[in-house]
Amino acid sequence: MKMHLPQMEEPELDVAPLIDMVFLLLVFFMATASLVKSEGDLGIRLPGMVAQAKSVDMPDEQIVEITENGTVYLNGRQFDNPATQELPQLYTTLLRYKAASDAARNEAMITIAANDNTKQQRVIDVMNACAAAGIKSVTFSAAAN
Repeated sequence: MKMHLPQMEEPELDVAPLIDMVFLLLVFFMATASLVKSEGDLGIRLPGMVAQAKSVDMPDEQIVEITENGTVYLNGRQFDNPATQELPQLYTTLLRYKAASDAARNEAMITIAANDNTKQQRVIDVMNACAAAGIKSVTFSAAAN
């Protein structure tokens, strides 16, 4: 017995319900979304530097002297132990000098005056302390023997 199957029609994609659904989702998300201010629009004032009431006379430069035995002097005041490479006292003093120079809108300048017989490692230690404090203007001069 021979059966005849009905002729199948070409399937079609009905786009109208799909468009309706997209618009419904769009309206839903627009209605439920809240307007949020971005962080840049918030009226927050961050702490900053306060302008000084009177000008502070800062020396143009600080002079770091290094003696033959490795003792470091900053403007005549001795800092740290000559036997160690670390210079924490000099570093903190240079850091304060840098902050004061920045507040006064001056450039922090250091002059290193090393004795002719000073070991170069000690000069490098002082330069490392200057770099760690953020002082970029470092010059050298001849020290009085």
